Amino acid sequence: MTNKKDLRIVFMGTPDFAVASLDILVQHGYPVAGVITAPDKPAGRGLQLQESAVKKYAVSKGLKVLQPEKLKNPAFLEELKALQADLQVVVAFRMLPEAVWNMPPLGTINVHASLLPDYRGAAPINWAIINGEKASGVTTFKLQHAIDTGHILFSEQVPIREDETAGELHDALMQTGAQLLLKTVDALAAGTATEKPQPEPDPARVKHAPKIFKEDCRINWEQPIDRIYNLVRGLSPYPTAWTLLQGKQLKIFRAVKEHATPSVAPGEAITDHKSWLKIAAPDGYLSLQEVQLEGKKKMDVEAFLRGYRMG
Repeated sequence: MTNKKDLRIVFMGTPDFAVASLDILVQHGYPVAGVITAPDKPAGRGLQLQESAVKKYAVSKGLKVLQPEKLKNPAFLEELKALQADLQVVVAFRMLPEAVWNMPPLGTINVHASLLPDYRGAAPINWAIINGEKASGVTTFKLQHAIDTGHILFSEQVPIREDETAGELHDALMQTGAQLLLKTVDALAAGTATEKPQPEPDPARVKHAPKIFKEDCRINWEQPIDRIYNLVRGLSPYPTAWTLLQGKQLKIFRAVKEHATPSVAPGEAITDHKSWLKIAAPDGYLSLQEVQLEGKKKMDVEAFLRGYRMG
């Protein structure tokens, strides 16, 4: 058993999703010896250097921050070793080399936004909704060689509402993940944590969560309306489902599905030119609510129709 005040932790993470987990460790008195995050990157029109969400939080709390370009860099590995971590915690970071994850005596644990072994990979939140799942969850596990395959420590299920977007599920899992991380670290400090090997997924029903590319976001209007609706929810607010409207890219952030026998071919739009705009699928319509035409701002469909002339 280790007193939590003696458990030195190095935290690794980059986006907002990771901040809640880092914050809960700080708020509960765990000594965070260092924070590893992505290097600052130029962004926006002026290409100003932008700090990661994790770096901003760490600096505000006076925590030591390291931002290595390469995780195998010998100078970085020496700096990491000098932090003398008992445990490393990874939340929404990049893949670690063994020289990093195998360094501390208690190993390295990861917070993953799915119920492993389902949805191993880079985009578990998006794919759970795209595939029409009714529930998702969070898993804490020990890192080992193959990605997202380590022994499970704890997991917790979270329901998915029928109209929930990836952004909304992200926020729910972010909070659940932070609480589950605290439970995990408390158990490791107390010596009561048990590791369970992940069950081997059935190849016939295995669910993957690969990185999503722009072409994956293009709507195929020949698909059933339920699949199209789930794609829109699962890609909102980012990277966002899109289609072509009169030759221009139209991003769709929110929509409502309507089961009906369409009066037009799949992919064709109908509108009253005032308050509604619908695009046909084989078995219904997608009624658009919040959209963004290329070169324009995001807006609700009524505002869009006021400024756009449908052919």
